[in-house]
Amino acid sequence: MRIAALVSLLAAPCVAEDAQPYAGQDARAIAALSEDELAGLRTGAGLGYAKAAELNGYPGPRHVLDLADELELSEEARAKVQAIFDAMQADAMDLGERLIAEEAELDHLFAEGEPDAEAVAALTARIAQTEARLRAVHLGAHLVTAPILTRHQRMIYATARGYGGGYDGYGSH
Repeated sequence: MRIAALVSLLAAPCVAEDAQPYAGQDARAIAALSEDELAGLRTGAGLGYAKAAELNGYPGPRHVLDLADELELSEEARAKVQAIFDAMQADAMDLGERLIAEEAELDHLFAEGEPDAEAVAALTARIAQTEARLRAVHLGAHLVTAPILTRHQRMIYATARGYGGGYDGYGSH
């Protein structure tokens, strides 16, 4: 009996925490997006959309530029990567603004009360399509950045980014 009481007392804080996972988030401008996410979407930041590429040996243009000196990038390579980054960022910012607007529209549907199921389904489909396009923009930038680097540069990149022993080529680690 005492063990059961002790277990229930120890478990109580865990239950209380789990019961309030969104505490404080109800004051957000858009319920589904944190301030960091809003800022990232507005600036074209990666927000983890390209992890499949990044963690499998396909470096991202922003981080390649950050590591340009360590990678000993030539001026030609630096210019190519900068152009990739600039195009990616412009597209990502446009799509980020679209995603913010769509999430605000969804938030508004629920805030106004009794949203129509068909309207919610149509809007969430649009949101998913926008987010998929945004992710493809980031992944695509990794695809065209990787071939600019030598195998040795990709290994230096992976090591600098903390990815184990580095990569020995695209997709191999």
